Amino acid sequence: MAQGAFTAAFPALDTADLKCRCFGPTLRWTTPGEGKGKACLDDHGRGTIEFENVPKAAVGTAMTECWGVDWFDEGPGGFADAEPGQYHYEDEQTYSEYEFDVNADGTVTFGISYVKVDDIVAMLDALERALADQRPA
Repeated sequence: MAQGAFTAAFPALDTADLKCRCFGPTLRWTTPGEGKGKACLDDHGRGTIEFENVPKAAVGTAMTECWGVDWFDEGPGGFADAEPGQYHYEDEQTYSEYEFDVNADGTVTFGISYVKVDDIVAMLDALERALADQRPA
């Protein structure tokens, strides 16, 4: 059920790869110019996404929509304007973890771990729309 929501929100996720590193199949994606990564569930039903080399503007748009700006001291412009470096946040109540590496090449490698499935779906949906806005017509 969660995997169906993940792929509906972010269609590039591949359901054919059944290599399992999480609870159930790990959904992977690779799109030239947009990055690559995976989404999965743990045995407690929490979602994790780990994405690499995603355009910074798209990550910034999605993060601002889902969580607002400056949670990670990335600045008032959010991740779209963040300086290269590492940004991290841990939620002590839910044990959720958020890690972002803003790269000098204008991409972001990030992981959002141990969060509610609805939060992962919201982020995947926002990221898909932000990436779609950057694609050539």
